[in-house]
Amino acid sequence: MFAQFDVFEAKDRFVKHGLTTGNDDRFVRAWWETRGQSWLPFAKGGSHSPYYVDQQLVLKWHTEGAELRAGYTTKSIPGTRMDGSTYFGLAGLTWPLRARSFSPQVLSRGGSFSARGYCAFFAEENLLPSLALTNSKAFDYIFKVALGRFGYPEFIVGILQVLPWPDLAADASEEMGRLAYRSWSLKRNLDTIDETSHAFLLPAALRARLGDYDPPSIETELADIQAEIDDIAFDLYGFSDADRAAALGPSASTEEDNSNGAEDADESEDDDGAEAIDQTDGLLSWAAGVAFGRLDWRLATGEREAPPEPDPFDPLPAKSPGMLPHDAEPFHAHSGILVDDQGHPNDLARLIEEVLARVEAPVPADVRRWLQRDFFPLHLKQYSKSRRKAPIYWPISTSSGSYTLWLYYPSLTDQTLFTAVNDFIEPKLSQVGQDVAALRTKGSARSRDDEKSFEALQGLELELIELRDTLLAIAQTYRPNQDDGVQITASPLWQLFRHKPWQKVLKDTWTKLEKGDYDWAHLAMAYWPDRVRGKCETDKSLAIAHDLEHLYVEPEPKPTKARGRKKDG
Repeated sequence: MFAQFDVFEAKDRFVKHGLTTGNDDRFVRAWWETRGQSWLPFAKGGSHSPYYVDQQLVLKWHTEGAELRAGYTTKSIPGTRMDGSTYFGLAGLTWPLRARSFSPQVLSRGGSFSARGYCAFFAEENLLPSLALTNSKAFDYIFKVALGRFGYPEFIVGILQVLPWPDLAADASEEMGRLAYRSWSLKRNLDTIDETSHAFLLPAALRARLGDYDPPSIETELADIQAEIDDIAFDLYGFSDADRAAALGPSASTEEDNSNGAEDADESEDDDGAEAIDQTDGLLSWAAGVAFGRLDWRLATGEREAPPEPDPFDPLPAKSPGMLPHDAEPFHAHSGILVDDQGHPNDLARLIEEVLARVEAPVPADVRRWLQRDFFPLHLKQYSKSRRKAPIYWPISTSSGSYTLWLYYPSLTDQTLFTAVNDFIEPKLSQVGQDVAALRTKGSARSRDDEKSFEALQGLELELIELRDTLLAIAQTYRPNQDDGVQITASPLWQLFRHKPWQKVLKDTWTKLEKGDYDWAHLAMAYWPDRVRGKCETDKSLAIAHDLEHLYVEPEPKPTKARGRKKDG
């Protein structure tokens, strides 16, 4: 077989492995964290997902990656490699390095790829047929035979380059392209209920309103398509009946220790992206997103039609089709802050209920209890990818959690904390102060219930004062920049989050920020400008990060030792 066909890397086919940042905290984000400019979709391994996967990571690539390139050329960022960057932006196929089977996925135009997310490139007309062929059982079997391992091997570039590649006749190429397109479309359709996906439309509880969504039927059709692709691939490679049985039967992987040499979460099959969540939780989370102005309720009411499906290799959109378009009015206008405060115009629990009523969806009995106890842990889990935890709705609370403001991360500015104090906490303090004064004037006439309310209101008043003073102290030097990412941007507020695991993450992040580990961040410049500017004098990459390249001083070239003539001995 190897002598009968061309090798894979020939003519218009070639394979590349991508770059290594040397510092993912600095150069990699979840796509919803950044302001979008200067960040490329970044294929970085990920989960086993044939044909389609949503690229949820992005790579910092301002001015063609100047900051990263400087770290590479000056060796100021250890471990950095720039391999494959010449091919960024091209459409191709990418795959996780280690998986149970070879499972290439579409890499859209405008993307980038890492050393753990290899990429193959083809002529435009051969992209979809090649997506089908490389996902076939025949190709997977040949690849594993060449690797000499069947149990979760590493599908490396060097072996792929020399694998046999059959010549697809026009009719076979057209059919394989059609089947690959349909598989991609079906897989993407399953992703339209995931809030964090570029394909998101509506939550599972409402998705059927747009039609064309029946997961069991989709899975059945995918299996049928895969069988068709496998039959064509077996014929192309000339597999005998015995060969087909071997490729389709149980492999040696069942006898191997699949955990041996397993990759980290963001580079292996253990990273399955966002886990399926309860439909009610998903519906409430979506309603909260509508209340914040992120998501569009009109898809659920029919007031807005879903946009047409993109082509597989189209660049990923800046917003998913389920997000509110830039020119649309939000469900509820606000300043980027909502509140858990019954009776307040910006009360998040009430807004969630209003959203559900507007779309004629069932309203659960106790939305406020869900908001206070369940929402943030769920949201943190939903909006985490690989090692990145990137929640965008931030509950900051009094010490007992009796009063909570919800900040919307994409809307954060250097005025947000002042707004929180002036428009929310001060009016609440005034209201509570009046209630305390009214009960105090009752004196001995206070009932037992009055005494309980009096004590609770006094405690709330003290906590609100503490929250106000803390926010005002932070606000003086707080200069958020979304390109720093969620964790760094939230870290100055760590003590105001009541979710203990998240609080610990932020406290650790703040400690590192204070220490100087994240001096590339805009927030570090805001807090410690002298320290950061001093580092820019000797670190070109850091100087570029802060647009202070004029401060960088090139080091003197090291003198080269003259080589003397070797004496005759």
